[in-house]
Amino acid sequence: MKQLRTTLEGNHIIIRKLRAADAGDIYKNIRTRQISRWTLLLPWPYPKDGAIKFIRNQQRLWRLGKGYAFGIILKDTGEVIGGLGLGKVDKKHKCAEVGYWLGRKYWRQGIMTEAVRLLLEFGFTDLKLYRIYSHIFEPNTASRRVLEKCGFQKEGVMRQAVIKYKNRQNLINYGLLLPEWKKKKKSTD
Repeated sequence: MKQLRTTLEGNHIIIRKLRAADAGDIYKNIRTRQISRWTLLLPWPYPKDGAIKFIRNQQRLWRLGKGYAFGIILKDTGEVIGGLGLGKVDKKHKCAEVGYWLGRKYWRQGIMTEAVRLLLEFGFTDLKLYRIYSHIFEPNTASRRVLEKCGFQKEGVMRQAVIKYKNRQNLINYGLLLPEWKKKKKSTD
């Protein structure tokens, strides 16, 4: 089997497999409530040892072929400013779920769109996936724009599917199929 890439390079960022040394940068960039409010799994307040525990777990999932987490690194500084990955990898059905977060001061700069495009390259090329999907909170318009710019299509709404901060939330389902990704990639190359 072909070796999976652990690093992919874009114009302004690099995404690479997480390392234990990334914990400090992750903690610095992830611990705001604004980031936690848009994710189902990030706790608030974020614990000081949360990043190292997360990295260890993600390294284990990588070894097992069940998840592939990357840090988002600014080329200019080398700092880890966010993270993204493919989880719930289903080898039989060739699909996985994409999730991501970005430090607040880096929002609205096109960084996450670039990172997701790199991750899609990894998922469709290295992992040979056929479908990549995401579930996002309905009010998260920035995340909706990222997915739509990357070619994802809205597939439906799961009404009041989850609880966040003691409130029921709708989740919007997005999906991207391999032929759609190839067509989108060809039009942007």
